[in-house]
Amino acid sequence: MAGTTELLIDRFRPSGRILLVEGVPQSYVDLGDPTYLHFDYVRRMASVVDAAAPRGAALRVLHLGGGGFTLPRYVAATRPGSTQTVVERDAALVTLVRRELPLPTDDIEVRVADARAALESEPDGAYDLVLADVYQAARMPEHVASVEFAAEAARVLRPDGVYVLNLTDLPLLAFSRVQAATLRASFAEVVVVASRAMLRGRRYGNVVLAAARAPRRLPVSRLVNLAARDKVPGAVLHGAALDRFVADSRPATDPARGRDGEPTTGAVTDRG
Repeated sequence: MAGTTELLIDRFRPSGRILLVEGVPQSYVDLGDPTYLHFDYVRRMASVVDAAAPRGAALRVLHLGGGGFTLPRYVAATRPGSTQTVVERDAALVTLVRRELPLPTDDIEVRVADARAALESEPDGAYDLVLADVYQAARMPEHVASVEFAAEAARVLRPDGVYVLNLTDLPLLAFSRVQAATLRASFAEVVVVASRAMLRGRRYGNVVLAAARAPRRLPVSRLVNLAARDKVPGAVLHGAALDRFVADSRPATDPARGRDGEPTTGAVTDRG
């Protein structure tokens, strides 16, 4: 997430802080209430966290992409005692956040590293949850959008573990369809969660995907209810609806490099 970084005070919510990278809002942190989640896609990711285990149960969580550490703060507040690791490649951003937005607990370890490299260094079956929100220049890097990356995420999860991914997409949702197909190559169960307007292909915005190693592991009914009750009403695609959504989209693989250094077939090179 390297780039020009600003931290602004929300004039409508004095305890709120807005993190901007290259002028684009990336994170929102409420210093007085870590359970306040300003962005709808963060609430959708948090809904998976809420539904993944009994209320208040401590979990072992790996966050790929740190931003303002909004979700680590949320997990610490709603699941006390959880052990969390946050991987963020932008050292300057980490320094800013630690100085201006201090973390609430010592149970959050922060590593400055590339998400793919950090994931590959983790042992098998180490985490209950892996949450990925990785961007570079407003795009998800190719090396974290492939079958190979998804397989690594599955490997570090416990048998009942859950992987959650945030992405942004354009109308027609071509990238989201490819990513759903990509996760299906490594996980037994996948759902897509997004606003209804987004799923109708009417706007640019965020799409959240959740995937589980075990079949019937995801609490689909609860996710449907939580999405419908959100301030920005959403929907969940699962089963036959997800089949229709994915259609003939094929999984993305790690980009092969030709003699000129450019990606060859199999690489995801453009979102739109």
